[in-house]
Amino acid sequence: MSTSSFPLCDTPDSLGALIGMVRSEIVRAIESDLAAQGTDLKFTQFHVLKRLATAGPMTATELARAVDLDGGAMTRQLDQLETKGYLRRQPHEQDRRALRIDLTEAGVALWKHLHESNIATLERAQKTLTQDERDQLHDYLGRVLNALREKN
Repeated sequence: MSTSSFPLCDTPDSLGALIGMVRSEIVRAIESDLAAQGTDLKFTQFHVLKRLATAGPMTATELARAVDLDGGAMTRQLDQLETKGYLRRQPHEQDRRALRIDLTEAGVALWKHLHESNIATLERAQKTLTQDERDQLHDYLGRVLNALREKN
């Protein structure tokens, strides 16, 4: 059976394809900026640092959920970032079975450095939009996300 008999449901103009392409380009731009700044980080590690910097300390499970990684992948990222000196694992205050993940001083300093670059990258992505269009885009994407998260 030829593949031409299957309907093309993920054409470049479909919502899923467009969101996927936008995400890929944002990841590419951020990784390019990370390389230009001489950091030895990939997007996933950047995302882990960003989540810890913006949300504060959390367990590995919470962090994995926040950055959409499975447990094994999260452990590898944490190992690499800990080896680089950007985060630390400490015993959790309320749950002795869990560890709390937090940024080190070096991790905080790195995030402060990377934050401006991240803002500039996202600004470049929206440079052709007016403020009203940016607000509408965020509203639309937020509503799509909420609709997908509904359990009905």
